[in-house]
Amino acid sequence: MAGPPAFKMRLVHVDLKGAPPKVSYLAQVFPLFHTLGANGLLLEYEDMFPYDGPLRLLRATHAYSPAEVQEILQLAAQSELEVVPLVQTFGHMEVYYLGEGEASRRWLQQEPNNRAALCLTHMKAVAGHVLTRHPGVTPLVWDDMLRDMAQEQLAASGLPQLVELVLWDYSADLDVHGKVLLMEKFQACGFRRLWAASAFKGATGASQALPPVEYHLHNHAQWLQVAGQGPTDALQGIVLTGWQRYDHFSVLCELLPVGIPSLAACLQSLLHGGFSDDVKTKVEKLLGLSSLDVADAVSKGPSSFPGSNILALVTQVSLHLRGSVDALLERNRYVTGWFSPYHRRHKLIHPAIVQYIQPEAISLLGRWSALARELEAALQCCFYPDAVEEWLEENVAPSTQQLQALLRDLSEAAGGTCWDPAQDPEVGGTWQPLPAEPPDAQDRCPRTQL
Repeated sequence: MAGPPAFKMRLVHVDLKGAPPKVSYLAQVFPLFHTLGANGLLLEYEDMFPYDGPLRLLRATHAYSPAEVQEILQLAAQSELEVVPLVQTFGHMEVYYLGEGEASRRWLQQEPNNRAALCLTHMKAVAGHVLTRHPGVTPLVWDDMLRDMAQEQLAASGLPQLVELVLWDYSADLDVHGKVLLMEKFQACGFRRLWAASAFKGATGASQALPPVEYHLHNHAQWLQVAGQGPTDALQGIVLTGWQRYDHFSVLCELLPVGIPSLAACLQSLLHGGFSDDVKTKVEKLLGLSSLDVADAVSKGPSSFPGSNILALVTQVSLHLRGSVDALLERNRYVTGWFSPYHRRHKLIHPAIVQYIQPEAISLLGRWSALARELEAALQCCFYPDAVEEWLEENVAPSTQQLQALLRDLSEAAGGTCWDPAQDPEVGGTWQPLPAEPPDAQDRCPRTQL
């Protein structure tokens, strides 16, 4: 019989700085998070918080209202999820340029000041402010800026008495022994309570569209080893991060609905101490999946969890859209041989060649335009218009625009009689019959040679 879970607290990170979900979608997934094994949320508000007064300018266009924030908190409570708010005060806002400001440079010129001391001074000031204003709150601090600091400097800073550290590592091959030693170091410095942070999505590529489930399962398996080999009861819990962007200036990575199978597999593996065949079967049952293939990052067959239609459509786009367009543009011998970039630029084409290119291009564009409309409708149920527009523009538009450009060039090269985009019932254009080929053109390019 399996023992208690290695991590008492299992927090799902909800990153709102990219494709923040509508409250109506959160109302659907919070109960699922609980069913899958989560008992808390790390809610990263970012610019979705309804800041007011001098901070009002920080609000996103579709920021939650105060009433919606209250509703989110109530929904979390109803699903027995403890909410830990995450507000960036240092890490993603300042830290890469630590010491480069004029005041900081002057401070660093004084002995014995150094960059580590500057970092600790700031963190201690922020933590002290939080504790003064909210005595019942304990700040959590991510550990990456502290890992390489001298043990004596950390201990003398006074910071260990003010905060709890979150040791984060999203890699599939994290150094288990090294993490255990780091935990022991932090405990020796005076940090009484430690946390772990893993990732179920948003950690394998800034433009990743589908999470590699097997990768994230390896990450969690190794965190289980850390918990088993580290100091007893040192880790209070684990945060399963699910980043939506690497930062505010990067593109969107995996959307929340697309990451739910990965989240389910990772939460269940934490609950049961690994991802056995029985655990896999349970995940499939909880999500209504006919099959979860962790190696291919593709869920086969229908599924019934909230947002599963988005996963199915995003999978189609990610795995097939670009490939189908590339096959036409780069491997269709009539395109590469008779309608090359040179031909397109100079509007040169034999009329007989059009029929070997145009129907396939129109068919592809029609198919992908229809799927894009279906995906747009599905995304609009979960996300705000700016996120929907961004995802489609980044992931669908480049390929469909290539097809549109090909059809436009064909039409222009053939005298404008091939395709009228304003009349096509499928894609906004219509394919019209070509004029009869002049005999001399047929002679120069016999059909038997094509």
